[in-house]
Amino acid sequence: MATLTDEISRRRTFAIISHPDAGKTTLTEKLLLYGGAIHIAGAVKSNKIKKTATSDWMEIEKQRGISVATSVMGFNYGDYKINILDTPGHQDFAEDTYRTLTAVDSVIIVVDVAKGVEQQTRRLMEVCRMRNTPVIIFVNKLDREGRDPFEILDELEAELKISVRPLSWPINIGAKFKGVYNIYEHSLDLFTPDKQKVSERVEISDVNDPAIDEAVGEADAAKLREDLELIEGVYPEFNVEEYREGLVAPVFFGSALNTFGVKELLDCFVKIAPSPKPTQAEERQVKPEEEAFSGFVFKIHANMDPNHRSCIAFVKICSGKFERNAPYKHIRSGKTLRFAAPTAFMAQKKSIVDEAFPGDIVGIPDTGTFKIGDTLTAGEDLHFKGLPSFSPELFKYIENEDPMKSKQLEKGIQQLMDEGVAQLFVNQFNGRKIIGTVGQLQFEVIQYRLLHEYGAQCRWEPISLHKACWIESDNPEALAAFKKRKHQFMATDREGRDVFLADSGYVLTMARQDFPEINFHFTSEF
Repeated sequence: MATLTDEISRRRTFAIISHPDAGKTTLTEKLLLYGGAIHIAGAVKSNKIKKTATSDWMEIEKQRGISVATSVMGFNYGDYKINILDTPGHQDFAEDTYRTLTAVDSVIIVVDVAKGVEQQTRRLMEVCRMRNTPVIIFVNKLDREGRDPFEILDELEAELKISVRPLSWPINIGAKFKGVYNIYEHSLDLFTPDKQKVSERVEISDVNDPAIDEAVGEADAAKLREDLELIEGVYPEFNVEEYREGLVAPVFFGSALNTFGVKELLDCFVKIAPSPKPTQAEERQVKPEEEAFSGFVFKIHANMDPNHRSCIAFVKICSGKFERNAPYKHIRSGKTLRFAAPTAFMAQKKSIVDEAFPGDIVGIPDTGTFKIGDTLTAGEDLHFKGLPSFSPELFKYIENEDPMKSKQLEKGIQQLMDEGVAQLFVNQFNGRKIIGTVGQLQFEVIQYRLLHEYGAQCRWEPISLHKACWIESDNPEALAAFKKRKHQFMATDREGRDVFLADSGYVLTMARQDFPEINFHFTSEF
């Protein structure tokens, strides 16, 4: 009988992050292919095959070929239970990705060999650094022309501000790409461009084995040995502890579309990646091996199934064993809840689970009970922290286009806001609703989903705002004076907190000077 400790040590929960188009969703699919979770990879871009990527299941994602919401997928690989969270790469959905990073123990970053490190990747790496999350880098698209691998390594170090250590090495790239030498296991894999089959492995004893010369030709074999000698000379020996502390990032090379270099990544990943780690609550540190169950909601998703207006709250389990139908305490409301149909996910396919362990992600049907950041426990009062909402940068008034459908619009806005897609502010001066987002694309997604999932039509009206900031003060009189003077620019968020809508950077600077006793916050966590 597997003990709690056994279950914890075989779990690997990680997120895949990257810039849009670096091949993140394709890599996710190939990992699922190895896990036996899917049997044919959906060629994401090809119109000949009507199978779209397994992890992109919202209608708007299929139309645009981008991932909008984080998908959760679990599968077994050998003795390991792997939970992947595929995150949106598009920067308009960065907030969803930041939140996802609070629920994982490690991260795989995908980098395009031709484009190198792009801005979105830098920002996500900052979040990993803040949390000391261990990172593995997968350099993708080696079957296309790109930059010199040594150049890429230098750029990774400079841009991501982390030491790197290659654990596999490419033999040429682009049209001449012949394969990858696996430094971690001292083996050679030859490249055959095929999206459905896996390439062949050449058995070799070490890097000086003449079999390499036979397989790739003498010139390439000589260059490979030269490169490897340089790597050994420049980079220190790979140290698993340093990787787990987030100090060094192992680098793998491959082509996800051609299922090449992916198995090497996965085999090394399950060996070195950390199993679930302790989680910091406001009260104390919670260790995964504790007997009592605890977990937090890091994401809420409306309409997983368009035929049933259902929301699902995603709960990351932090400690103990989660059991179906067991009574758990919902800390914010103080109520005891039981869950008859908790689910585990394989992208859209979900199955009911009877038990789950630390590191696992469980979906719980939600009828409006949960908010992002809520804690569930076996009874102890704990508050897990670290789920910020960032101050939005774009604002529009949302107006009802069809007066007959105002109820549907209300419900739609409420559920989408619960999901954390955007933030809703109500202007205290004229009572109008303002939606704030991090990116332009969100407005389109909200409009699209309101129409297709709730049958409600909205229209956007311009409002020129610079920033929304949460305000508070220890001096109630100063707060009242500020609100009186700025009454046209005051709003409340969904929690009823005071929000100041500054219409320019200048106004904000002046307000901070004129009212020194008021604290201005740019994230909702204070």
